[in-house]
Amino acid sequence: MVVDFVVGRVLEKSGEPVVEAAVDRLDEATAYYLLHRNDFGMDDAPVGACILYATACSLSDQELIRDWDLLVKTGGDETNENEEEDAGDDEEPSEEPRSGSKVKLKPWNQRRGRSMGYEAPGGRPVPLIDRIHRLMLVWKGGDVHKVDEYLDEHGLRRHELFRRVLQSLIELSKPGSEERSLLESLSNHIGAKGAKKKEQPTLAFGDDE
Repeated sequence: MVVDFVVGRVLEKSGEPVVEAAVDRLDEATAYYLLHRNDFGMDDAPVGACILYATACSLSDQELIRDWDLLVKTGGDETNENEEEDAGDDEEPSEEPRSGSKVKLKPWNQRRGRSMGYEAPGGRPVPLIDRIHRLMLVWKGGDVHKVDEYLDEHGLRRHELFRRVLQSLIELSKPGSEERSLLESLSNHIGAKGAKKKEQPTLAFGDDE
């Protein structure tokens, strides 16, 4: 319920009303990303909270690090594990070392896996966040043709949830940042191409009138 509420609230930042069950149609990895980004941004976050968020999205923190390449550890784990081993058997185990660990979201420009945006672990559907980050990398590379190919091949131009997540990421990104600039450029490009495609049928029938 908390995930549905928070992610729904984030999606509403796109300026469009969230349709019923929109969050239910959102893939787990993207739902987690939006939840984490809304609460912690790109800063260090306590791993305990992230574990709870991941579980609520039917994932685990280790999956998000190892399989989905969305999280990265930023310290605390290995040192605290060693300290726990040296503490002795007389002391009760403490949850403090684990809760003191930190993780953070991996920036879009550091997610460079070859399969990102094309394949997902275990043959699962490719997350929208992976598709958006792939498009950002291609757009930054200056190959507009490849961007259009990707959009058309995966049916993203009229994908309601894709457009909503894209706009939400714009709202969550830092004003003036490269990330925001790329996201806004992509959004404008998709909107412009979509408008042109809608005009084509009208022009095609113009000679018959």
